[in-house]
Amino acid sequence: MKLFKHILMASALVCGGLLSGCNDENEVTFPEPLVYDMTGFVKGADVSWLTEMEAAGRMFYTADGQEEECMTLLRDLGMNAIRLRVWVNPEDGWCNKEDVLIKAWRAHNLGYRLMIDFHYSDVWADPANQQKPAAWEGLTFDELKQAMASHTKEVLSALKEKGIDVEWVQVGNETRNGMMYPDGNATTNASQFASLVSAGYDAVKEVYPESDVIVHVDRGNELANFTWLFDGLKNNGGKWDVIGMSLYPEPEDGDDWRQMNQDCVANIKTLSERYGTKVMVCEIGIPWDYEEAEAFLTDFMTRAQQESACIGVFSWEPQCYGGWKGYTKGLFDDEGHPTSAFNAFGL
Repeated sequence: MKLFKHILMASALVCGGLLSGCNDENEVTFPEPLVYDMTGFVKGADVSWLTEMEAAGRMFYTADGQEEECMTLLRDLGMNAIRLRVWVNPEDGWCNKEDVLIKAWRAHNLGYRLMIDFHYSDVWADPANQQKPAAWEGLTFDELKQAMASHTKEVLSALKEKGIDVEWVQVGNETRNGMMYPDGNATTNASQFASLVSAGYDAVKEVYPESDVIVHVDRGNELANFTWLFDGLKNNGGKWDVIGMSLYPEPEDGDDWRQMNQDCVANIKTLSERYGTKVMVCEIGIPWDYEEAEAFLTDFMTRAQQESACIGVFSWEPQCYGGWKGYTKGLFDDEGHPTSAFNAFGL
């Protein structure tokens, strides 16, 4: 699908000096519109903080200082997909169903492909924190599965009613050790974790039968994290379509990003062959002011696109700048201008 940037022109001023495209017969010559190819290898951005940032007065600028709406700017910089997280009942409302719908609608109208990331929590879900939503505490395991499925279908149905396509859906976020503890702890109860994943999978397919369901694990350079979890899923009847990864080198802690890139891409190939599924890098990031940030991302994007098993790569919250929420791995400088690291997504 190709989307053309809309160009507004004031006809009454066309020959008054604002535009230089008038010939002797006063005919208007329009400039070539920008063309956006939103197909092929995924070059994505998780912008889940965007509406909260805008409410706080954060603005975004082109490299030459022109203010521009963030998703439009990201599209100009090479992004073709958006990822959005969903929390069940967050205390401040951000990333709930209504907030997600607003951001998804904006992305849809710009031609973006879309991933929805269910955390199945009221707060962050990651390897250190897989907390059930408060409203689901005390439910039996069967009731928990039903609540999970109902929440999944409710959010996705709201998107579908607006005509918004959803290409990928994550059931859980960075579920290296499972989700919704203690019920879905994969270490203590692999069968219940697999049952939860399958409940989410089936709920997604009821609303969007063609969407790919992702199970997401952090530390994409560490193969054992994946084989342990996905062997357990496979052995317990868990269902998924795509394996998701995160990759966050910490140069200040001595991480060798070149080796991490090499290992991660090798793992993509290994996992695809082992389980017969494609792989998506759902999150990637490195400190924006690290002197080799562009080199890191360029190297990874180049390697990933050469690996047929890899569907694409999402930068995590690239629009963040100025120490927003303490996160420093965006792709903008402290004044809200895009850094050269965006060049990696134009490859």
